[in-house]
Amino acid sequence: MKPTLLVLAAGMGTRYGGNKQLDQVGPSGETIIDYSIYDAIRAGFGKIVFVIRRDIEEQVKERFVERLKGKIEVDYVFQEITNLPEGVKVSPERTKPWGTSHAILVTEKAIKEPFGVINADDYYGVESFKVLYDFLMNDKDPNCYTIIGYKLSNTLSEHGHVNRGVCGVENGLLKNIVETRQIEKTATGAKAPGQDGKDLIFTGDEVVSMNLWGFKPSCYSFLGTEFRNFIDKSGMDPKSELDIPTSIDKFVKNGEITIKILMSNDRWFGVTYREDKPFVVESIDKMIKAGTYPEKLY
Repeated sequence: MKPTLLVLAAGMGTRYGGNKQLDQVGPSGETIIDYSIYDAIRAGFGKIVFVIRRDIEEQVKERFVERLKGKIEVDYVFQEITNLPEGVKVSPERTKPWGTSHAILVTEKAIKEPFGVINADDYYGVESFKVLYDFLMNDKDPNCYTIIGYKLSNTLSEHGHVNRGVCGVENGLLKNIVETRQIEKTATGAKAPGQDGKDLIFTGDEVVSMNLWGFKPSCYSFLGTEFRNFIDKSGMDPKSELDIPTSIDKFVKNGEITIKILMSNDRWFGVTYREDKPFVVESIDKMIKAGTYPEKLY
């Protein structure tokens, strides 16, 4: 059975100032998602599943479901704030999604095979999808997952702070992962505000997760347990979110799951801020001229 690629496309795009998932960056109107799907198809993935908001359903159907007919199977699932365990209490002021961990959970009925996870607004590179596909096809341990890792210095924005899952690695396995917010590029590496009021200092060589994951169906049990704990603790906070790194960190530490770190040699780029877009457009253009992609994908 071929693996599935899960595309997280329900984010609000607050820092970007618009619907960045559907913003066009290619010469024929392609989005970043189009390039990821193109790479996934040629790597061997058998299905694409989108996690979306209801307000972009028609755009997703027209842009992806219809255009990809005959090329790869496509499905989509809604991430809604009402997708919750029975009996929990949450803030009535809640308007934003519950985070990336919840985004995976809402796909449980749609995905029964090993699957990769990507952000809709991130470009990961051709090699990254090949590495991910090979892992999902060949690793048979149901409780062994993977992160395709990147060097921190290759993932920073020139236009503001970013959030990254900073990985502790030992013998090729994830030792721990810390979701670190507001990381800013500096002349010597990067920095982020620490909990004690002092800056966290980074060299730039640290391994980070860009939400390029490889999971098995067993993950739904782990994520479900942690999401219930999160809701019980933070459900009344209208802005709290549960991200994937936080969800799985304790299960790694107690040995219930293992996560292989498979490094990518590709350069990552994305559109966290609107000012990032010109660099993305230029990078895509260079790859087209180099023969990595055709002028028109479909």
